[in-house]
Amino acid sequence: MANAQAVIDTVLDEHDAALAQAAQRCLMAALDHSRAETIRLIAQGEDQAQAVVELPPKVLRFMADLLGVMAQRQPVAVLPQKLELSTQEVANMLNVSRPYVVKEIEAGHLPCRKVGRHRRVLFEDMIAYQQKSRSESDAALQALADQAQELGLGY
Repeated sequence: MANAQAVIDTVLDEHDAALAQAAQRCLMAALDHSRAETIRLIAQGEDQAQAVVELPPKVLRFMADLLGVMAQRQPVAVLPQKLELSTQEVANMLNVSRPYVVKEIEAGHLPCRKVGRHRRVLFEDMIAYQQKSRSESDAALQALADQAQELGLGY
C-alpha cells in the first residue's frame, strides 16, 4: 500500500504541472537550437551563488519527456532497464495472476533466471512479452472483425 501511495504522490497539482510544462518548453527550445556535446545548466541563488551542471543532450531530452508527462498530471515511475522482477511483480504489472506468469515462463514464452527456487524476470523481457502479447491479441481481434465482415454480421 505504501508503494501505491508513492505513485499517487508523484502526480502534480495544477501549479506544479504548469511549472513542469514551462520547464519542458525551455529544455526543448535549448535542445532544438543546440548541437553541443554537453549543455550547461546554471542555477543562481538569491545570494548570487551559482551551481553549474553539465549534461549530455540525451539526458536533457529524457528530462524534457519526463516533464511533459508530469505536466499532464500522469503518474510516473522510472525503472532501470536491467531491473529484475519477481513473478508476483510481473503479474501485477501485466494485470494477470502469478500462476499464469509461471505457466508462461514454463512454456518458454517469458524468459527468466532462477535464483535458488525463485524466478527472476528482466523488466525489458516483460515489456517485450507484453508487446508481443498485445500485437497477437490485436491480430486475433482483426481476424475476428474481418470474419464478421465477410459473414455480414454487421460489425
